[in-house]
Amino acid sequence: MAVIAVFNQKGGVGKTTTTLNLLGAMARIGQRPIGIDLDPQAHLSTIMGGAPHRPEDSVNEFFVKGKPLLSLLRPTRGPTEIVAAHIEMSRLDSLLGKSLNAITRLAVALQRRPEPERHVVIDCPPQLGVLSLNALFCCELLVVPVSADFLAMHGARSIDHALNALEPVLKRRLPRRYLLTRYDTRRKMCATIAEQLVSEFGADDVFQTRIAENVSLAESPWLKMDVFEHAPASRGANNYEALLAELVGTGLVS
Repeated sequence: MAVIAVFNQKGGVGKTTTTLNLLGAMARIGQRPIGIDLDPQAHLSTIMGGAPHRPEDSVNEFFVKGKPLLSLLRPTRGPTEIVAAHIEMSRLDSLLGKSLNAITRLAVALQRRPEPERHVVIDCPPQLGVLSLNALFCCELLVVPVSADFLAMHGARSIDHALNALEPVLKRRLPRRYLLTRYDTRRKMCATIAEQLVSEFGADDVFQTRIAENVSLAESPWLKMDVFEHAPASRGANNYEALLAELVGTGLVS
């Protein structure tokens, strides 16, 4: 099993799109992954079957009242299940603080889950608060989407600095890989950003797969589908198939 967190402190870089379509790619090859939506905006939840109306039916109840995490699983159209988000989760930083107990709750729950062979993909909020810290403490790989623009590159540097500062608390180096999104071969800047990622973070920490600008990727969330449901022959679907294949090649995902 693998626990993968998708995080960037900059919005609009393809964080939820990547979570959605990694889950879709896993389901497409016969797996039954679990999605966890930690973003109070609940975009992933909305796409994958509808965000709950009550905070009691979301992951908020796990953090606030200790409700068993997997009792909050909600079905989707396919084999994937999701633990949904709710806007009430935006209050969790002030309610929980950032004690070690507060930021390791998700890790403890996932270690005890009854089906450890099921992969977990976590959509993080775009802030380094208690929810994102929970994801960082429990994940085996952090995927950092970086859109092909210079502001996103600045955000990638900020994440790298934050992760390095967290290493004494984590007591390990958190494996991370940067994923270039919204890539367009017609734009010279995209090639420049790709070169900078490798130069600054090393080739081993940058996915070879690049997610191209693609109409189908943009349309599918609006239709409440992943790209494989909406346009399985599209370039976007091909890109996310390649991304999953690259993850399988690392041995982290089977």
